Amino acid sequence: MSSTTEARSPLPLLFRRRSSKDVKNLASISSSLLPAFGTVIEEGQLSTKKFIIVPYDRRYRIWQTFLVILVGYTAWAAPFELAFKRAAEGALLTVDLIVDFFFAVDIVLTFFVCYLDKSTYLLVDDRKSIAKRYVMSAFFVMDVASTLPFQFLYKVFTGGIGKGQAFVFLNLLRLWRLRRVAELFKRLEKDTQFNYFITRLIKLLCVTVFSVHSAGCILFWLAYHYPKPTETWIGVQVPEFKEKSIWLGYTYSMYWSIVTLTTVGYGDLHAVNTREKLFNMFYMLFNIGLTAYIIGNMTNLVVHSAIRTFSMRNAINHILRYTSKNRLPESMREQMLAHMQLKFKTAELKQEEVLQDLPKAIRSSINQHLFRSTVENAYLFKGVPDGLIVQLVSNMKAEYFPPKVDIILKNEIPADFYILVSGSVEIIAPKGMNEQVLSKLGPGEMAGEIGVMFNIHQPFTVRTRRLSQVIRIGHHQFKDLVQSDVDDAKIIITNFMNHLKDLNEDMKKEIPFLSDLLDNHGVEVQNEESEATEQGDATGGQDASRNMQNSASMVRVIMHGHHPSEGEGTSNDSNGKLINLPDSIHALLDIAEKKFGRRGSNVVMEDGGRVEELDALRDNDHLYIF
Repeated sequence: MSSTTEARSPLPLLFRRRSSKDVKNLASISSSLLPAFGTVIEEGQLSTKKFIIVPYDRRYRIWQTFLVILVGYTAWAAPFELAFKRAAEGALLTVDLIVDFFFAVDIVLTFFVCYLDKSTYLLVDDRKSIAKRYVMSAFFVMDVASTLPFQFLYKVFTGGIGKGQAFVFLNLLRLWRLRRVAELFKRLEKDTQFNYFITRLIKLLCVTVFSVHSAGCILFWLAYHYPKPTETWIGVQVPEFKEKSIWLGYTYSMYWSIVTLTTVGYGDLHAVNTREKLFNMFYMLFNIGLTAYIIGNMTNLVVHSAIRTFSMRNAINHILRYTSKNRLPESMREQMLAHMQLKFKTAELKQEEVLQDLPKAIRSSINQHLFRSTVENAYLFKGVPDGLIVQLVSNMKAEYFPPKVDIILKNEIPADFYILVSGSVEIIAPKGMNEQVLSKLGPGEMAGEIGVMFNIHQPFTVRTRRLSQVIRIGHHQFKDLVQSDVDDAKIIITNFMNHLKDLNEDMKKEIPFLSDLLDNHGVEVQNEESEATEQGDATGGQDASRNMQNSASMVRVIMHGHHPSEGEGTSNDSNGKLINLPDSIHALLDIAEKKFGRRGSNVVMEDGGRVEELDALRDNDHLYIF
């Protein structure tokens, strides 16, 4: 490959194996097939040998579609000329010759159409190989037999007109061309540009019409060649029908065929002779299979189009039975129903269902296109390097939530945090029997990050106000990404701490042990009247980043400065102090001395049991030091 091509191609030349024939562009491969491993796929226009046609070329596809239209004429004319010999010797003979000419041209073109080797999935454009493959196949024999105008050739070589039944039956070989229609419908059913339901419906209609037409023509042919025409069904209905108009006989034949197919019957249809009885039995057995085929296909199409509706209704019925059996409140029932309905309405938009079968690189690229700007504008990731942004976006999942649905519940484990893409949510805190709306969030704002960053139970309930789309990332995924780079963690912690200082007082009150949490991460809570210097913020952020990276794995306990049997002391520890559990009891006593202003010597649990080993303690245990 030339240096120009190498510069143009973004991929390394990993594939070097070539076949004896030239390897072609990916455009030469059918959409349903793949090239063999190790195949060199060159860029640019497809290059084939001179006068060689690619089967997937748009112009060749147009030619094939034109031939299918001619096949439609053949499907009507071949049975019609069998039944009505006078038509075959008249104007239709000229039309047949023209149609045969086009199919003869197609036979010649086939010698120049490259084919796909099934063993290597490579296009073969060698003329000798193409010709040998075509001539040695049954397709060539049948194509020639179905194209030769036997009646015309007989007239050319003998000067007479071929009127024998042999010529009529030889003309039926032209029905071999119907395979082109089957191939066309097979391709259209896989083409997303065409409606699958309409395509299948047209196919079933074509099969039915051809069956009715052929059966009617065969019935007329049986009557026409019966020794006693008056002893046939048509002869009874139309005396001297042989001398009557062709279209009158065709009308009666179609009437019989359609009524028999639909099994209506008005008492006027019955076989008169043995031949008609035998044909009627065969035709009615055939109709049973045709009817089953049509009904089966139509049922499949209708059920397929309604299967999601059935699934949604079943899911809703299950929810109704569940809520009734467990006597759930009306508000909870409405939330469950709204969520289920939204799930089905937005099924085609949900990331997991659409993208789960795609390679990770493609999924990441789609996420970058859809959500990167949203993540970059979120306060927590302001100033974060592009590398971390790419990793975060790639690991995020998109979800929809209907109105009045709780995304996060107060005191639940911080499994995820959310960035709002569209819609609106409320930050809610319980106030006795009522609820207080502390804040409202819009697109680009975050929810649940306080619980994740501090590794505490979620301090608020987050509820949607209207239909909202969010992207979320798991707690542990976020921690793993941030811990990989200390500098990135510093930026995120600094952004987070600055955001905490801007929270309203009602929200700060709802975050348990906020002063202790900030102190544990190296940041002091400042009153709104005080002003922090830029250097102090940076230093606090650095200290916080070192502690925040380990907060998820630390055990936090609540420490009190008195005996559990005593009342709360006067040392401002009415709710205790939240601390990260140190490595030793000696260090724990040092922290207690710093917090309460006096040094204790005993550490007991709430039940009075003495603490000997810190390893036995768990999150949110209460320790009493005195």
